[in-house]
Amino acid sequence: MSIFSRFRDIVNSNINSMLDQAEDPEKLVRLMIQEMEDTLIDLKASCAGAIAARKKTGRGLDELNTRVANWESKAKLAIAKGREELAREALMEKRRSGEGIAALEKETVQLDEVIRNYQGDIGQLEEKLTTAREKQRVLVQRHIHAQHKTRAQQTIRRSETSDALLRYEQFEARIERMEADADLINYGRKPTLEEQFAQMERDEEIEKELAALKGGPRLDKTESH
Repeated sequence: MSIFSRFRDIVNSNINSMLDQAEDPEKLVRLMIQEMEDTLIDLKASCAGAIAARKKTGRGLDELNTRVANWESKAKLAIAKGREELAREALMEKRRSGEGIAALEKETVQLDEVIRNYQGDIGQLEEKLTTAREKQRVLVQRHIHAQHKTRAQQTIRRSETSDALLRYEQFEARIERMEADADLINYGRKPTLEEQFAQMERDEEIEKELAALKGGPRLDKTESH
């Protein structure tokens, strides 16, 4: 499955928008990365080929410049020896070498431009690839978090319906029943003599505190008669 039809599609793509609209963002970003990596390999191979060609033209220029210098030296020697015709032939060879230099220099300029373009494309693609890999990292983390959350919720639901929880609820109900039974034992029972005096003493203390709050005379039932 090809996502991009050409290199410019990759560079101009809006990764966020594509992932937002995708049914399976993780799968899509994996395909994006694979295609970007394949394209990057092709670009680097082409760039390497252009660099190799540039080095070859450089060696050709060096060789032709050496030949020009040699033919010029030979022409001078022929003139010095009175061999004008021989000097003329040497100068013709020098001219042919010079024409070769002009052609190679033009090719060198073109190759330099091609290499710069390849290097620029490689830089843009590497930047896009870095973005895609970061998106993949985030998506993977979100996926892992979602899986952990799902497992936690499943565990909670299982524990809510487990036999252990049921036994706990039954035990709690038994305790509540025992407490209710204990309350019923004391319900309606006539207080003992000690309990009645204790209650009377508590009531008398309350009356004293109430009289003190009102600022009135201290009420003492034992001294009122």
